[in-house]
Amino acid sequence: MTQTQTQHMHAPVEMRHREQQTHTFAEQVDPGVQLSASDQDRCNRVVAQALKHRANEKDIEQVTQQLGRYPRGIVSVAVRCHRCGAPVVVITRPLITDHVARPTPFPTTFYVTNPVAVKAISRLEATGVMNELTHQLQSTHPDPKIDQVKKQYQRAHAMYLEVRHILAHALHDSEEHIAGISAGGMPTRVKCLHALIGQSLVMGPGVNPIGDWALKKIRPEFSLDVCRCQLPAEHSSMKA
Repeated sequence: MTQTQTQHMHAPVEMRHREQQTHTFAEQVDPGVQLSASDQDRCNRVVAQALKHRANEKDIEQVTQQLGRYPRGIVSVAVRCHRCGAPVVVITRPLITDHVARPTPFPTTFYVTNPVAVKAISRLEATGVMNELTHQLQSTHPDPKIDQVKKQYQRAHAMYLEVRHILAHALHDSEEHIAGISAGGMPTRVKCLHALIGQSLVMGPGVNPIGDWALKKIRPEFSLDVCRCQLPAEHSSMKA
């Protein structure tokens, strides 16, 4: 056996899976979208971290308190408060099998659980900004800035699909009922800022332009660097 073959055998599951594909899953769903090597690497790192640091009993207990219910399908706590370590965003598996009557497809991979963050995002949504953003995304009037946002938003959609596909492959989850569906209205609408901000928090700045923008807008009420986790806040209204 050659050294290359030996290295391949010991490569992470998600990396071997990617090497066997000619195109990423997102590119197969939409041939018009191509992810760069660095984009693919970022997607793989997100999943690798999620699988390395699986949610433990304490994490599940904390998220249960945040949501007011058991966090079905939780894989890991992907983002925490920088001050107290409280969960902010969890990664959820594509096919929920625990605490449900039958397996349930769940497209929202990045799920905001922190009540302070959820409340701040809900306040922003209540201003009607999502309709304005959707109107801009669907406008046919030439505008270099808007056109750039459209391209970035399409890429964010593709990266969301790629992360979920790598995760589904690692967990042996079916995606047949949610293939091509990301979250938050991507790639042509804005339907849920919670989902878009969740992606921005987990994948970092420069992936989802609308999630990044919304995260800046709620900074007076929520920031990872300012702990407000002990302040009273309503439970999340998002359902899984």
